[in-house]
Amino acid sequence: MVKRLTFALITLFSLAYGELAFAQDPQFTQFYANPLYLNPAFAGSARCPRFIMNYRDQWPGISGTYDTFHASYDQHVDAISGGIGLMAMNDVAGTGGIIRRTWFSAIYSYQLNVTREFSIAAGFQATYAQASVDWSKLTFGDQIDPKRGFVYNTLENQGYGHRSYGDVSVGILGYSKRYFFGAAFDHLTQPDEGLVTGPSPLPMKITAHAGAVIPLDAAKDAETTISPNILYMKQQDFQEILLGLYLTKGPIVGGLWYRNQDSFVALIGFQKDMFKFGYSYDLTTSKLTNITAGSHEISLQIVFPCKPKKKKFRTISCPSF
Repeated sequence: MVKRLTFALITLFSLAYGELAFAQDPQFTQFYANPLYLNPAFAGSARCPRFIMNYRDQWPGISGTYDTFHASYDQHVDAISGGIGLMAMNDVAGTGGIIRRTWFSAIYSYQLNVTREFSIAAGFQATYAQASVDWSKLTFGDQIDPKRGFVYNTLENQGYGHRSYGDVSVGILGYSKRYFFGAAFDHLTQPDEGLVTGPSPLPMKITAHAGAVIPLDAAKDAETTISPNILYMKQQDFQEILLGLYLTKGPIVGGLWYRNQDSFVALIGFQKDMFKFGYSYDLTTSKLTNITAGSHEISLQIVFPCKPKKKKFRTISCPSF
């Protein structure tokens, strides 16, 4: 009961004071298993057609919390010297889906080989989005009768049932055979996502990421590698830094991440032929540990076979999860 009440109070406060509230994007732990969401410049980076599905269940210990579903498709197209991508995401909060946010995006990423060893890619993303709230599933204090419970109609301003808007994001990548780095800038237009009376702009999100892939054996196609990585995100007053390491041994991938003095993330992945599957668990280390029950995330990637790559195209060697 306490868990439900805590979540309800947070939700109602955000809605009742919409003119002071700012939305925040969902975050995925397996960000390299969701590359287009991380940075639009990743579109077409695998060259062959690639389909990815992601699901995140955040804080399952609290009734009616956050469930996020994401799907994407991308591939490289020689005729336009770059990659194209499509994304769809549905973010649900509250019991029965009180608050929903849905995105549909189209992406183009241009690739340029600067030298024989180094390439850059620049991505542009156009998004149509919709935010909605089901007011019929919310209850307010003025509906309560001391003896009979919730029996009155509320006088609270219920604002809008939904809001639609367009959005623009950009990203850039630099990479060689062994290292990579990039940055993305989401919500350049800072669209209004308010569902009550006042404006609630969606703040611009800045993401920076970098890493390397280091072989641990002498074979040309090393089956054992380690990959240290860092990720930084900032959106309004929210900041997040993740430090982590992947270890790949044949088809098995393991990973361990540390997030902002708040949680540890453990990951296990399996990759074979055209399929890749990953599972990760966020262990909260703050005082919310016993309440939230952490977070679960799964990913499924399918990279379809295609014609042999041209020499001028260089794929990105980075983790898959």
